[in-house]
Formats: sequence, structure tokens, C-alpha cells
Amino acid sequence: MSGAANCAETPRQKMIGMMYLVLTAMLAINVSASVLKGYAMVDDSMHFSLLTSARRNEGLYKDFDALYQKNPTKVKEWLDKAHKVKEESDKFFNYIETFKENMVKLQIKDKYVKSDTSTYTRALEDAGNYDVPGEYAILMGNGEKFEEAMNEYSHFLQDLVKSDPVKVATYKNMFSTEPVNHVEWPEATFEHMPIGAVLAVLTKYQNDIRVAESEVLSFLKSQTDAADLRVNKLEALVIPKSQYVMKGAKYTAKIVLSAVDSTARPEIIVGGSTVKDGIYEVMCSKIGISKFSGMIKLTGNDGNVITRPFESEYIVGEPSATLSNEDLNVVYRGVDNKFRISVPGFADDLVSIKPVGGTATKVNGKYIIKPTQDGEMTINVFAKVDGKDMQMGSEKYRVKYLPDPKSFLQYVDGGGVPRNIQDGTLSKRALKGAGVQIIASYGDDVLIKANFQVVSFNMVSPFGNTPQQGCKFNNKQMSDIDKLEGGDAITIKNVKAVGPDGKIRSLGMIQITI
Repeated sequence: MSGAANCAETPRQKMIGMMYLVLTAMLAINVSASVLKGYAMVDDSMHFSLLTSARRNEGLYKDFDALYQKNPTKVKEWLDKAHKVKEESDKFFNYIETFKENMVKLQIKDKYVKSDTSTYTRALEDAGNYDVPGEYAILMGNGEKFEEAMNEYSHFLQDLVKSDPVKVATYKNMFSTEPVNHVEWPEATFEHMPIGAVLAVLTKYQNDIRVAESEVLSFLKSQTDAADLRVNKLEALVIPKSQYVMKGAKYTAKIVLSAVDSTARPEIIVGGSTVKDGIYEVMCSKIGISKFSGMIKLTGNDGNVITRPFESEYIVGEPSATLSNEDLNVVYRGVDNKFRISVPGFADDLVSIKPVGGTATKVNGKYIIKPTQDGEMTINVFAKVDGKDMQMGSEKYRVKYLPDPKSFLQYVDGGGVPRNIQDGTLSKRALKGAGVQIIASYGDDVLIKANFQVVSFNMVSPFGNTPQQGCKFNNKQMSDIDKLEGGDAITIKNVKAVGPDGKIRSLGMIQITI
């Protein structure tokens, strides 16, 4: 619908305006008084339907309140939604009522007297007026606001019944604002339409609101027990907190009455795969705590799918045995004593130790034990049970110093490889080499890894007995070696060495012949 221009009209515009007035007059002539009277009768009839719907809805709200009194926990969610339905329905209903009243006021102006809504159409001076609907809805912008309000209400209803595709389609169509024959909804509804017809259409929308409100309330009421499952079998189940219980610990189990419907099997999904017959099985290859989660799906009595998530965990331990050799129940001072400690039935990460008289460090699943006192030390073993450390056993160990190593003369052969000699023949050149030193070692058959350092020794040769601090020959000793001839010999004695345990040891002699 066009409005007045802000500048003088051209002759062509005046001619178009005249033609528009003539066309409007011809349309008005085509709407007979009997047709307009029919609109008023339809409007009155729908008002009667509105009263019937309102009484029915009032009864549904009372039913909801009664259900809530019996079971507040179960019904509260749906009662809250019902209250929201009433709030939104009344809001849109009253918006349309104000829309209708404002159009009537626009036509009869100061002659308007507020009265029962059924008299809106009959109060009109000219029910065939085409100008008022277009002016109020199109020119004044109220048609777009009406469209927005109806879309908002339609989406609200669709969201409430989204589990029922048929109902979603019904409300989408009932409150549709789609274009009509390529004409936008506000123009198609209000422009060039007699006000009597528009009022009847608006009352029809009000009636649709009350009908939709009633249907949605009935749907919500049915949901209060739609998720209740019908059962035909009861089973007593004992669900222990743990299958492993140690002496002194508590056994905890949850005893429940399980109600099932043997005719409706739920779908159990773990890790994206369906679990057959409700039995979850998995090969255990990873030591420690393993967790898993999933969901149970069951179709309810209303056809909706009920979904419940779950999660749990289990413990995987490595098969193990505890062995003890009482004759070798020894730990050495100054070195890493490696222990592998386990408790059958418990994962490695649930086991810990607390030594008395020493320290313990866990490295790659093993324990490094270092005594800090002489005599003996105790290793106490604990396992985590119900979040608390429970002692699983203990063992006492004798604390001893490391066995004495042997003394060797170390030199570098022609291939650059270090060699150890204790009693044998060696060339003068090799004996004077840069890599020659006196060492202390357990040799090739080592059972315990420990580093020893030679702190002093004496060299006896045909030219005298020369002491030395450290592990290498001094200048006097090197001079005496240089004087040696074939068949001469040197003796290394009074070798002193210190180990990681701090003890200084006196080692055996070394005999070298040139």
C-alpha cells in the first residue's frame, strides 16, 4: 500500500492514483453486505470456541497441580514447562487482542467504546473498509511485529514437542508466516483486505493459540509417566565396591532390587560398539587402572528413546610371586640395590614402600633401595585400598659393606683397547703408555655394579720401593721403569681403594715382568 508523496504529483502519478481509487471502489462493490455479515457471524462463533478451549485448558492446569501434589519430584519439570506454555500463550493471545482493538479504534476513532471482544466486528461502521488494515499493519509497521511475534510463539511450541515430528509439523503449519503466492505474509494478510475479514482471521489465530495450548498441555501431562518403564521381572543384585579385600579392610557392597522388562532389551554401547547380552568383555594388556564409559538406550512407552550414561573402572595387575632367599637377604651400602616389589591383585601404581633405615626411589617400575645405617633395615610394603594405604607385609635385610674388589694394572693395547693385568708379562713401552693406571674392580664376573677409586699404592723395583698418592705412576716410578731390562719385574703392593660406601680397603699385589 502506498502513501502520500512529499512533493507535487506529476500528471502521470495523478492518473495512476485515480485508477487505484477506481479499482478499490470496484473491489468494495464486489463485497456484499451479506458476506460482511457472514464474517461477523464467524467471528462470534470462534469466540464461543475460545471460551470452550479456555475451560478445557483450565482443567488441564488443575490436573497438573494435582499430580504435582502427589509426586513433586517427578512432576516439577513438566509443571514448570506447563506454566511457561500458559505464559507464552497468554502473551501472544493478548498481543492479537490489542492488535484488533487498535484497528477498530483507528476506524471509528473517538466513537470507540471498549466492550466484549465478540462485538469488535459489529462495532464497525464499515466492515468492508480496505484502508484501515493496510494502514495499521503495513504503513505503521505493525504487520512485521505481528509476524515476529507469531514466529516466536511457533518456535516455542515446536521446541517443546521436538520429540514428536508430527506435532512439530502441525504447529509450523498452523502459525506459518511463509509468503503467499510470492507475496510477503504481512501484505498478503492485511493489504487490500476488508477489516471485517481481518478481524475474523485474527480471532481464528487466537482460537489456534488456545487449541495448541491444550494439545501441548496434554502432551506434557503424558510425559510425566512416559519415561516410567513397565517391569515384569525383579532381581536381587549385589554390587561390590571391590572384588579384592585384604585382612583389616572393609568389604563394601551395594545391594539393590533390579527391576527389568524382559520383553524390552536395552541397547548398551561402550566405545562406540554394542555390548551383546549386557556382558562387557575386553582383553587386558595394560597394567594399572583402566576406565571405560558408555550409555544405555531404551525405548520408553511413548516411543521416545531414554538415554543414560555410565562409567566405571577396573584394575589390571601383572601376574607375580613373592620370592625370598634367606641366605642372601642382604643389601649393600653405597650402591643401588634394585628391587622388584608387587602385591598380587593390585596394580603396580597402587603399591608403595616405606623403608626404615634407608631410602627408596621408584624408577621404571623398580625400586632403588639405599641403606643409610649399619646392621639391618626394614622394607614395609603398602597397597592402596579404598583410597588408604594398607600394609601388605614387610621384610628385614642385613646391611653390609661392599665386597672387596681386586687390584689391576690397566694399560691400552695396540688397538687402543684398555686391558687389565694382575700377574703377567708386559713390554716396557706398554707399561709407560699414557693410559696406564692402577684400578680396583670386581673384574668380568661382576655381580654388583660399583665404582672404586685407588687412592695410593707402592711400586717395588730393582731400584727401590716408591710410594704414590693416586692411581698413576709418579716421575720417580716412571724413571725406574725406564731403567728396567728384559726379565726384570715390578711389584705393586699396599694398594688402597675407596668404594661408594666410603670404606677404604687394602687390596692384593700386582706382579708385572718385563
